[in-house]
Amino acid sequence: MSRYKNALKRLKALGFVKVFSGNLADAAGVTSSQVRKDFSLFGITGNRRGGYNVDELIHHIRDILGKNELQKVVIVGTGNIGNALSRYKGFESGGIKILATFDIDPAKYNPTAEVPVLPLEEFRPFIQEQDVKIGILAVPDVAAHHVSEIMISAGIKGILNFAPIQLRAADDVVINNINLEVELENLIYFVNAQAKTDGFA
Repeated sequence: MSRYKNALKRLKALGFVKVFSGNLADAAGVTSSQVRKDFSLFGITGNRRGGYNVDELIHHIRDILGKNELQKVVIVGTGNIGNALSRYKGFESGGIKILATFDIDPAKYNPTAEVPVLPLEEFRPFIQEQDVKIGILAVPDVAAHHVSEIMISAGIKGILNFAPIQLRAADDVVINNINLEVELENLIYFVNAQAKTDGFA
């Protein structure tokens, strides 16, 4: 759905008012049958002759993704990744607001910054006061498990984990593990494999 939303935004910028599944499939890099199948899961229907209204479809997909409401997010860890994410301006256009970052290093505290840097001790009251459900974890692997437990116990229900370690949680908490080294190794492997295939062609 995120891929479809981004494709629709590109098509709208090109002047499209309505699109057919084929247009969207080409823009999103999938088949038109996949588009129709995905949309049917969420009760999205088009018109054989008129296709889909772009604005209505974007609104519907944003609703599915929960982006018609402001999504409040916090970051734990203010190293290179945490800082980069807290400064990224593209989140706001997607309905995501980074409310604060947290760290254990007093030298990094800055409660008056545009995105405040607060002590980890203040995490629980902040989360409960602001009713935040989503957190980004950007701490070293040795601290990741302990910090994730703090986040979950405070009420966080979804964690995007950038620590180079696989984290697991109870069924009522969603954790997406992103290991940049593994992703880069996978990319290198497939590039090298493609090069070998091309060499035999």
